Amino acid sequence: MDIVSQALNGLAYGTLLFLLSVGLTLIFGMLDVVNLAHGSFYMLGAYAGIAALALTGNFWIAAIAAPLVVGLVGALVERGLLRPLYRRSSLDQVLLTFGLIYLFEDLIKWGWGGRIRSIAPPEIFSGRVTLGGVTLPAYRVFVIAFGLLVAILLWIVIEKTRLGAVIRAGVYDAEMTAGLGIDIGRVFTLVFAFGAALGGLSGVIAGPIQSAYPSMGISILIPALIVVVIGGLGSLKGSFVGSLIIGQAETFGKVWLPGVSMLMIYMVMALIVLLRPQGLFGRPLR
Repeated sequence: MDIVSQALNGLAYGTLLFLLSVGLTLIFGMLDVVNLAHGSFYMLGAYAGIAALALTGNFWIAAIAAPLVVGLVGALVERGLLRPLYRRSSLDQVLLTFGLIYLFEDLIKWGWGGRIRSIAPPEIFSGRVTLGGVTLPAYRVFVIAFGLLVAILLWIVIEKTRLGAVIRAGVYDAEMTAGLGIDIGRVFTLVFAFGAALGGLSGVIAGPIQSAYPSMGISILIPALIVVVIGGLGSLKGSFVGSLIIGQAETFGKVWLPGVSMLMIYMVMALIVLLRPQGLFGRPLR
């Protein structure tokens, strides 16, 4: 039963990773931007949720407001800071987004201080439920169901709508997409803001499980980057499968090998990259 319990915990963590990594993989795949500050959007979402919860006292309003605020921040970052760097080297993007990590972290410390803050789960999910003889916090079950629902909705949007077709075309070949008369600059801003909003949503949803602290964005960034590498750039399916794999690897690693739990994640990544350098669902390398 303990294995089943840990597997469900890993599934909950994996769905949170998916919400964060799917935005990151779309930004990488379409904009070709090395956005090291993506974890900061996760952190900003948690603190935006704390602020909204303090103002309204309603978790659901906070869960809606936080990604909207973070999406706006993402749009401003893309328009004002990253767009001038698109034609410059990746090193410039790395330096800029690396600096944004510390800028956002210091702003949070200035506004809220450095102590750990928790987000209370909604009252309806404050208890515990039993699934197959395993008792789990009800909120973790909600996180699993919510993450799966978001994955289905994203698949419908990206695979079945015109907007999704434009995004997929931009991921495959942004220059050709622009040549078809599509305002690729506006699409870039939309994708970046959407990815940031998903990161913010992941942060506020994760708050009742992992709490909020200023360096939480850096802590989550490495697993999210590993998910992108495993799944393949620009692949929604890759982000989903990669997140579930890493969620299980990290959860069981902390139980079985607590001293070297991160080693399991790197071993999984190394094995997949050796077998498929482009990732599980990425385009074949040319």
